[in-house]
Amino acid sequence: MMNGHVSHNGSAQSRLLLKGGRIVNDDQSFDADIYIEDGIIKQVGNNLVIPGGARTIDARGKLIIPGGIDTMTHMQFPFMGTTSADDFYSGTKAALAGGTTMIIDVACGQRGSSLVDTYETCREQAEGKVCCDFALQVALTWWSDQVYKEMEILTLEKGVNAFKMFMDYKDSFMMDDSELYAAFKRCKEMGALPLVRAENGSIIALKAEELVAMGVVGPEGHELGRPEEVEAEATQRAITIADQAGSPLMIVPVMSKSSADVISAARRNGKVVFGEPIAASLGTDGTHQWNKCWRHAAGHVMGPPLRPDPSTPGYLMDLLANNDLQLAGSDNNTHNADQKALGKDDFRLIPHGVNGVEDRMSVLWEKGVRAGKMDACRFVAATSTTAAKIYNIYPKKGRIAVGSDADVVIWDPNQTRKISAQTHHQAVDFNIFEGMECHGVPLYVMSNGHVVVDEGQLKVTQGLGRFVPTPCHSEAVYGRIKARDQARCPLPVERENYSGTVVNIQENAIMKSVEKPIQSALEPSLHHRPPTRGGGRNMQESSFSLSGDQIDDKMGVRSGTRVSNPPGGRSTALW
Repeated sequence: MMNGHVSHNGSAQSRLLLKGGRIVNDDQSFDADIYIEDGIIKQVGNNLVIPGGARTIDARGKLIIPGGIDTMTHMQFPFMGTTSADDFYSGTKAALAGGTTMIIDVACGQRGSSLVDTYETCREQAEGKVCCDFALQVALTWWSDQVYKEMEILTLEKGVNAFKMFMDYKDSFMMDDSELYAAFKRCKEMGALPLVRAENGSIIALKAEELVAMGVVGPEGHELGRPEEVEAEATQRAITIADQAGSPLMIVPVMSKSSADVISAARRNGKVVFGEPIAASLGTDGTHQWNKCWRHAAGHVMGPPLRPDPSTPGYLMDLLANNDLQLAGSDNNTHNADQKALGKDDFRLIPHGVNGVEDRMSVLWEKGVRAGKMDACRFVAATSTTAAKIYNIYPKKGRIAVGSDADVVIWDPNQTRKISAQTHHQAVDFNIFEGMECHGVPLYVMSNGHVVVDEGQLKVTQGLGRFVPTPCHSEAVYGRIKARDQARCPLPVERENYSGTVVNIQENAIMKSVEKPIQSALEPSLHHRPPTRGGGRNMQESSFSLSGDQIDDKMGVRSGTRVSNPPGGRSTALW
């Protein structure tokens, strides 16, 4: 077998032999070598015969896994009066450092803006800066005929297959139920995936006002004004609306046990819904929002909030491990101290968002695999393969197989690292996982065959990443929608036409009855006793009367009969 010392045509960078590792896909693991050339996996097996000029990397005792896919990031994101600290360069550099080789970012414009213009702006910002491959999903922040038409342009011409909607952020991004229904229907027509950030925006706005009026203005007010009940209610409502529209649905991010339970129950009832917790909700909790240090507390503010129930991360991890929840992103949206300080006197003004794009893989390994909640195959599914299937880029991404992109990570399951803002590669000055020691470290990371993490050293190239179109009609999302529609299609009941008479509608009959629904209490035709001295109705008078012809009118009137004993018999006792 030839090794890296043999020199033939082609650089060592474009030809790689990964030798002696254990390959882990979502459905199996096995020992084999991998040969990579020109950014593609060319061979998988043992005793490979390869061309010369290849660099050999020793993977003995290590795992070889597909590069991670982070399905929810916000790089260079203009939001709440500022722009996220991580741009497409620092954010994707950090992603690669953690073992993630592709991100799906959110292109989000203001209410009333063009979806196509928003997409073009975001893509232009990314290209030339990204260090890894990327795709885009587009946020719907309003609804109109223009939005309806532009969604088709994005799906057919721009490589977009997912649209994100908000049920919170009242008076800015929030869409009402009828708009959600229309958007879900449109997504279904095109074979696209609707994503929803589920919170009850109207209740949140009211609760926030109440808290500020009571003097609660610190970061703790953020969670108090958005309790998990409003997340669960909105989750249930979104699932119901999507089901009525005949559309699939992704809930992201899943932050509470209540919301996760709603998703799990809906899936068991046959709904086509997916749930995506994030590194933050799986790795830490919301008690930090009560920290005495304002910066520390504000650093944990995001939406929906991290929950103060400390059992939440473990609970969500259990559901993720068993596919009640399907995949894990990061929702990375970072802000430095001076940006978070926009809300120093009012929690409503604190920019929402936390880190996670760099630490997602290690946090999931530590809290999931190391904790005994999931195996390595499920880890691969939750961090890479399921995302590739849902976004219709599998097996190009998300799998170690011949023909797949060479987005590959050599993972040391036993090596540890301590997470810290002092050592991470993100531009933000805070890390919500500060001090956490994690097992599971990427020793080598290959992005399209380029070694970008080499023996733990980061060696990225700005602008090396490519845009990856995400086609519609993903089998993982729409595979059962067509058959379900046919099974559910309502059919009219065949019956003979009604041939009887139809009553004539009396014009204004309803209004006349409403205009005079009850006669006056002192109506002389109804009451015969005079009013009391105080002017009220004499209570000895009954309000009951008989009107119209009666059945006994022709029977005459009987004279009165004296009754010697009252009903029940005469009483003779002396009292």
